[in-house]
Formats: sequence, C-alpha cells, structure tokens
Amino acid sequence: MTVNLAARTAHRSDFCGELQANDEGREVVLCGWVNARREHSQHLAFVDLRDHTGVVQCVVDNAHDLRNEYVLRVTGVVTKRTVDTVNPNLGTGEIEIKECEVEVLSTAEPLPFQMDGRTDVDENLRLRHRYLDLRSERMQRNLRLRSRVNSAIRGAMEAQGFVEIETPFLIASTPEGARDFVVPSRHSPGQFYALPQSPQLFKQLCMVGGVDRYYQIARCLRDEDLRADRQFEFTQLDAEASFVSQDDVLAFVTEAVAAATEAVTGERPGEIPRMTWHDAMERYGSDKPDIRFGMELVELTEVFAGTGFNAFKAPAVKGLRVPGGAGKTRKQLDELTDKAKQWGAKGLVWMKVQDGGALNSPVAKFLSEQEQTGIAKVLDAEPGDLLLLVADERAKARHVLGLLRLELGRPPVNEGGFSFLWVVDFPLFEALDEHGSPIPAHHPFTMPHEDDMALLDTADPTDLLQVRSQAYDLTLNGWELGSGSVRIHRPDIQSRMFALLGIGEDEARRKFGFLLDAFTYGAPPHAGFAFGIDRLATLLAGEENIREVIAFPKTQTGADPLTGAPTEIDPAHLDELGLRLLPEKQ
Repeated sequence: MTVNLAARTAHRSDFCGELQANDEGREVVLCGWVNARREHSQHLAFVDLRDHTGVVQCVVDNAHDLRNEYVLRVTGVVTKRTVDTVNPNLGTGEIEIKECEVEVLSTAEPLPFQMDGRTDVDENLRLRHRYLDLRSERMQRNLRLRSRVNSAIRGAMEAQGFVEIETPFLIASTPEGARDFVVPSRHSPGQFYALPQSPQLFKQLCMVGGVDRYYQIARCLRDEDLRADRQFEFTQLDAEASFVSQDDVLAFVTEAVAAATEAVTGERPGEIPRMTWHDAMERYGSDKPDIRFGMELVELTEVFAGTGFNAFKAPAVKGLRVPGGAGKTRKQLDELTDKAKQWGAKGLVWMKVQDGGALNSPVAKFLSEQEQTGIAKVLDAEPGDLLLLVADERAKARHVLGLLRLELGRPPVNEGGFSFLWVVDFPLFEALDEHGSPIPAHHPFTMPHEDDMALLDTADPTDLLQVRSQAYDLTLNGWELGSGSVRIHRPDIQSRMFALLGIGEDEARRKFGFLLDAFTYGAPPHAGFAFGIDRLATLLAGEENIREVIAFPKTQTGADPLTGAPTEIDPAHLDELGLRLLPEKQ
C-alpha cells in the first residue's frame, strides 16, 4: 500500500498519480481537475482526474455535466483494471477508481487554449493565462525540479558551514555593469533607491563583519535587454567566504552544483575540468565553451606565414573542420559566408576535402601546394570534410569561427549530458579606451593574479592587457552559469586599481565610500561567487528558455501579459513622489 501521509487533509486522502495496484480495495478521497471525459455508455463515463502528481481514471455515473478543468472531490474504491484495459502509458494505468461519489468543488469556463500538451500554444497566450499554464505537466515538473535544486543547494551550502543572510532590497545605486531599476523615495523627494543587481558589496561587508561564510538564494534585478537566458528578475546562489583561495571557492560551488544535479538526475557529475580563458578563446572562440562536442578551432597562422594570397595576410588565421560537411550546397555555403560577415568577419573561406585529399575551393588556385598540404595536415582533414577559415584580427577570427562552430555542431540542450566547466584566469582588463586607460573586465574589487602584479606598474599601457585576474566562471553546455573572484582587501592594491581606472579619490568615496571605510577596520582576505539558479534549472530540465522554469516571467519585451505590467501610475501617486512625466518625444 502506497499511502502518502502528506496528501491527507480535510478534503482528500491520497494524490491521484500515486495510486498503484497494491492499493486495490482501499477507499480513497481524491481532489483535482477534470483532465478529460470519455463517454462509456448512456449513463457511465470515464473521467480522468488530475492533480500535480498525475492522472487517475475514475468510472463515474451520470457525468454529463462534468467539463474539463472542473474541480472535483471524488470518493471511490481502487480497483484493478482487467488485463485488456491496462494503460501502459499512464502511471496509474493498472487501476481505476470505481463506486465513485463526485462533488463539484468549482466549475470552469471553456479554456482559452488546449492543455493536452499536444497543441502548440502562443507564448503570449500562455503567459496571459499563466495560472492555467502552470497546471500543465511540463510546468508542474519544471517548478518542482527547481524546488529540488534550491533545496539541494541550501543543504550543500549549510553542510559546508555557510550561513544564510538576507541583504537589503532598497540600496544606493552602484556601478554593476547594467542599468539599475530605481525606486523614488517619498520621504526624500528627488532621491532614489536602486534595486540590487547583486548583493556584491553587502556580502563583502559580511566578511568584514566576521560572518566567515555567507550565502543567500538572492533575488536580483537588472534593467537590460532580455533573451533566452536572461530576465529582468532573476535568482542566484550568492556566496562569499573569508580566509579562502580560489580553489576553495571552486570546491564550495562545485559541491552545491553537484548536489543540485544529483537531486534532479540521481547522479553526481564527475570532477569539473578547468580551462584558462586564453585556451577557451583559442580552442572554442568563446569564454563559455560548449564542450559536449569537438570541432575545436585550429591555429593556421604559421601555415600562411609567407603566403602570397592577400586575404590570408592577417594577424591571425583560424580554421574549423566540419566532419562530413562537404555535402553542403553552394547556397548553404553562401549563407554561412553571409553570417560570418554579419558577425564582423571580412569574409569566410570554405574548402571541401575530396577523395585523395585534394581541396576544392574558390581560393585553391591562389594557394601553394605546401599551404594546401599544411591546411589539411593541421586540421586533420579527411575526405568528405568541410574546412572553414577566417583571417582577421585574432579576437575577430576566433569569435566568428566560434559562432560558426555552434551553428554547425551544437547539439540540442537536452542531448549529450551535462558538461560543466570552470573557466579561470580571465583578463583583468578587456581593452584600452581612447585615452589609453584600461577598461575593467570585472568590478574594480577583483584581485589581480599574483604572478602579474608587476605589470600593474608598467610604463606601456598595452602590457596591462596581459594582466590576469583571479576571476573565474562556471559554464554548463555553453551557458554561463555564474562568475566570481578573489576580492581586493588590501588598500594599496585597491588604490592602485582605482588610479589605473581613472577613478579619483572623490569619485571612489562617492561610489564606494561605505565599503572603503569598512576595509580600514580590518578586512580579511575573501572571495566569492554567484551563479544563476534559473539557468541551472533550465538546463537540468532540458529547456531552451529560462521562462519555462520561472512561475511568472516577463516576455522578450519585458511585458507581463498576465498583469499588464508595466502600467501607468496614478497622477496622485506621482505627486506624492514629487515626480512629473515628460511629454513623449515626437
């Protein structure tokens, strides 16, 4: 007998989807929605009753007035089906409920869309009636999967000595890399709070406060363009620890991710490999590489060191082998070339490897025999392969080929397992501005790599682009899950960083004064990390969009079809806040 005591309430005794053959003969009280009704005879019908655990068939007399999505309470006896009526596609397919007494708890109007899972429904319609969409098997599965992920993360962090602390939601605006959502203050007209893009500064203050190990499943908000892996509102595991190294943080987060994965799949991932940022960019053209498949980028610059072909006289030449890709038509190759140009390349060279190893390409006549042999050798080309080459600035060549690699080889999100990867040794600065000053790749509290400290005092600004940071990202199947870093806690290094970034003392005090003050009272060495729970849950669920694991998401345009948000504000409310709306631009 499979009695679930958690199901027992004043209204019911069991969940629909948990009844099995060994419950035969037991009287049960079930509550749920009418999933379907099928007439069996003039007075008898099969009513499929659904709750969040599944569906069970009820044999009901005089069910003519029952409609889909009516809410029922059914009292009946669990009965085994005859062998010829067993439904192997249903979890409860060996039994049905007979001798049913039915009470209608709530009626339902005809639905705005079918909920059978077999009909494609416009996403806006789904979101406008999200309360109906949430009843679907898919959304029930995804939201409960996400709940297991959250629970596993909490358990893993607490087992490692982390303390859950909630940080403020109304804060001062600080530079975080995206636009803040702001909230006007009624008590201080003309002044605003910002909603947190992350708890970054507060978790560092927790370290100064001696918390030692902090974590939070934090709600964060960023006013940025939306896409498949991004929403205005998102949830992240946020963590910080004192007296730790980068390796310690990676171990903490690995344990949390492994626990979450095991909670969903029943298996823990193996040891998560590490790759430097430089290797990721050279081999995959991305700092969040999808390592489920090969097709790595290959260095060809040396092959064309003395070339007479002007198109290959470039700072870098990178190549990509597409196994079996020689069957692509000229139209398909032209489309790939157009995409490469849209992504910023000057062009794309393609070569088909023929039987015997000869290269069929519009540019073959411009290449020496030695160059053609070198291309085939370095790329391990075989007959039937397609070779793609881009010659350009190094960053551009690897970026474009990296996108082509994904275009041609990336498997669906729910195929190939879960390939986690730590990417480490990110650059501290991403570029120089027009004045020759470095542009930070992270927030200004990221500790430089110990071996590169001397480069901070270089006379040549371009040397600063060689400085590595103690920053690290966690990726999964080509998605960036999150990032973190060892923080600067020494005033001398922090002052040097501000000076390099052109942040004067007054500006530093204005933006970060409360944190800098805290650091003067004994700041321990500390490091942290944050990763997106929405993204992790999405991939573990085999979905392509984080909206499918969020109960009430926004659309791609940031709208909420359910509530109509964003909406206008009552003029009286604006007056209270001391705000006036500008006329629309003509």
